[in-house]
Amino acid sequence: MMKKFTPTGLIAAAALAFGVFNAPAALASKDVTVAVPIAVDSLDPYNTNSTLSMAVGKSYYEGLFAFDKDLKIVNLLATGYDVSADGLVYTIKLKHGVKFQDGTDFNAEAVKVNIDRVMDKANHLARFNQFNRIKSVEAVDPYTVKFTLTEPFSPFINSLAHPSAMMISPAALKKYGKDIAFHPVGTGPFEFVDWKPSEYLKVKKFAGYWDKSYPKIDNLTFRTVTDNNTRAAVIQTGEAQFVYPVPYEQAIILKKNPKLTVTDSPSISVKYLSFNMLQKPFDNLKVREAINYAINKNALIKVAFGGYGGPMEGVVPESVDYGVKMKPWPYDPAKARELLKEAGYPKGFTSTLWSAYNDGTSVKVVQFVQQQLAQVGIKVSLQVLESGQRVQQVQSVQNPKDAQVRILYAGWSSSTGEADWALRPLFDSSAWPPVLNNTAYYKNPAVDADIAKALVITDRKQKAAIYKDAQEKIWKDAPWAFLAIPSNISAQSKNLTGMYTMPDGSFEFRGIDLKQ
Repeated sequence: MMKKFTPTGLIAAAALAFGVFNAPAALASKDVTVAVPIAVDSLDPYNTNSTLSMAVGKSYYEGLFAFDKDLKIVNLLATGYDVSADGLVYTIKLKHGVKFQDGTDFNAEAVKVNIDRVMDKANHLARFNQFNRIKSVEAVDPYTVKFTLTEPFSPFINSLAHPSAMMISPAALKKYGKDIAFHPVGTGPFEFVDWKPSEYLKVKKFAGYWDKSYPKIDNLTFRTVTDNNTRAAVIQTGEAQFVYPVPYEQAIILKKNPKLTVTDSPSISVKYLSFNMLQKPFDNLKVREAINYAINKNALIKVAFGGYGGPMEGVVPESVDYGVKMKPWPYDPAKARELLKEAGYPKGFTSTLWSAYNDGTSVKVVQFVQQQLAQVGIKVSLQVLESGQRVQQVQSVQNPKDAQVRILYAGWSSSTGEADWALRPLFDSSAWPPVLNNTAYYKNPAVDADIAKALVITDRKQKAAIYKDAQEKIWKDAPWAFLAIPSNISAQSKNLTGMYTMPDGSFEFRGIDLKQ
């Protein structure tokens, strides 16, 4: 009797005939998820001040230079540079054979297009001030680009190494215009796939990447997980392979998990309260001093940061070039009450405290500060801003008189590794929003002069003296309550390698790999 084959049986028979069942199993896709605490606010590196947004951007974009995991400058799309004796002309050689993800060649003309774009004030890009000392950019030949500056600018290469100076495909800029923020096209190891601002950003392996040894994984997702407990949970369940920051209160628990590595690394990210000095009562130095005395910074670090980190001991962290250590503001609520009385507020006052972030740790910080201020008679209502609200209500205010911010809890990483980027964007009077992040609307002509003078001096000794003077003046003027420098606590699967949290709170992940 002839045996009848069903369709399934026919397929199985064919498979056996051709030896399919003996073929090696296909390798599973290497997919990595990184859990982060806030949403990415823009995919245009020239138009964001968010450390996370620029860190994520390093998946699809690259710059001429970059920082390694210790914030040392390394060549990336450049192969080296020369600077003229007068410090005005930088000639940079470019790497050959690099293509953008849309097939466009990377060359000197592409560099010129990118820098001309940010230098054009009409484009209103947030990072304009980082490049406003460039007079012109010239493509000398396809792989040589010449920058001419309006005046010497000693941290110029630091500025080019900053992730805001990453290169966008000229063809993509022409195609998308202002919408380039939704369609990033760079030379990075990954290419953009999808972005849902409050949920995730996904990228995939760029097959045409110039360094054939990278990337080593197929897909990378940055998932926004604002709740601290949930962020700690997703690394334990395997939904994420890397999480930063680790909720401080969860660090001890995660350390006990044999499948995870918890890393406590040094940080240059400062946490502070800025006071709107254009508004009463924050125009009064005694009030600002009182708030500095009213907050127990060591207790804050224990309560909100699990004891990881230390109080700010200066305007610029000592680990940043030209940072100066100061005598900390002690906790002295009696002194705070005395100062408030001298300032004309013997019974305190009411105000608002906004948090620039909505993650769990930031909520703990502002709640702790609220309690501390109440003890000296200052009653503040809290508002926790989402990233879009922060941009709209704080960073995009056109007229300083219209600014509704009074006390703002925020953070800053001087991510060029040099004092200029710890001072100019935050304390120079030309850096009031919407230009940069001087949310205290602080103005001290002597500090402005120091910042301007230091930029054009290359002698380290002179420069150090100028920056020291600026930091001492700012510390004394107290436009901020100087709070803390929390450590960077990250956790990762032991199967994951090649990803690091950098001192500025951004990531280095070009060599990321996942063992399967």
